[in-house]
Amino acid sequence: MARKIGILGGTFDPPHLGHLLIAQEVKEKLNLDQILFIPTALPPHKKKIKISPALARLQMVNLAVKNNPGFKVLDLELRRKGASYTVDTLRDLTRRYLGTQLFLILGEDNLNYIQSWKEPDEIFRLAKVTFVSRPGFKNKIANSRLKKGVFLKVREIDISSTEIRERIKKGKSIRYMVPGKVLLYIKRHNLYK
Repeated sequence: MARKIGILGGTFDPPHLGHLLIAQEVKEKLNLDQILFIPTALPPHKKKIKISPALARLQMVNLAVKNNPGFKVLDLELRRKGASYTVDTLRDLTRRYLGTQLFLILGEDNLNYIQSWKEPDEIFRLAKVTFVSRPGFKNKIANSRLKKGVFLKVREIDISSTEIRERIKKGKSIRYMVPGKVLLYIKRHNLYK
């Protein structure tokens, strides 16, 4: 039987408990062997948003997943020059993990614009696109391509990296929103102030 690997890409600026809970729940529901966390270098859809340095985000993701043997961090997008396109990452992973079934994990909010991504048909060919429920999103699926996706209802945790950064700027606590080691890293490196 082929191995099954989930792919959770993101800016992870910072990684939070919502990311970890979704990854664990998807891993269990789809009986995946492993979840790969892949921090993006230059997200093409977030060009106007200032993001933290790649090394800081990579270190925070490593700290967040460190004690879970079912989670692994790959820095392949951070090492690649230019924009981080999902289709390019899937091609790399297909070569790296021959014979493995890939599951691309996306929040259902991505239903609104996945058709505008680079080579969306190829994304659906290379991986089982798995949309997970998100708080406040109730999407209707009109596009036939999207009907090929897997839709999972998961525990909806209303935490976002944007909210975490805003709370830090306002001097509010983010305890219980990020793993303890990530919180210490943020404080030690004075991030998001």
